[in-house]
Amino acid sequence: MKNEFGNDLTEALKTLRSGGIILYPTDTVWGMGCDATNAQAVRRIYDIKRRAENKSLIVLVNSAAMLERYVDSPPEVALQMAELSEKPLTIVYDRGRSLAEGVASEDGSVGVRICTDPFCDALISGLRKPLVSTSANISGTGAPAIFDEINEEMKAAVDYICLWRQDDRSRVRPSPVIKVSGNGIVKILRE
Repeated sequence: MKNEFGNDLTEALKTLRSGGIILYPTDTVWGMGCDATNAQAVRRIYDIKRRAENKSLIVLVNSAAMLERYVDSPPEVALQMAELSEKPLTIVYDRGRSLAEGVASEDGSVGVRICTDPFCDALISGLRKPLVSTSANISGTGAPAIFDEINEEMKAAVDYICLWRQDDRSRVRPSPVIKVSGNGIVKILRE
């Protein structure tokens, strides 16, 4: 575990391991997260966001090896795209596995981003599981690029709010989302 994050990382991991929900800075916008294998925590995220159940959630992993544990037969072209992308890139794969109900879409597809952000990497490494990563907002409202844009209702609904980068004013957009089917066909879902 990385010492640079100190007690903040320790508390976030304690919350995640106990099935709790955190607000945390991702490699893009501020996110709401939980253990992506914990069905109760995933259910709470849907409730907090007031999100339609037919909308899936994005998952963060920290390596291609971890991705392969939670995605059935990821196409080689998708792994290459993720590796070569200079910016965060979310890829929707045909079939997820070993994830909580509600993470994948009704058709079984799942959106995954290999995250290299140091804090997210430390969270994922410490948890040893993928993280749900959904923007820290009520569905239908704007994604918070900085901590100050997260509404008070959202802050009150979670179990832990990470301190890391709360004062960062850098504005990053949500990641592009592409779908890569098993046959290698690529479709842009969000630019």
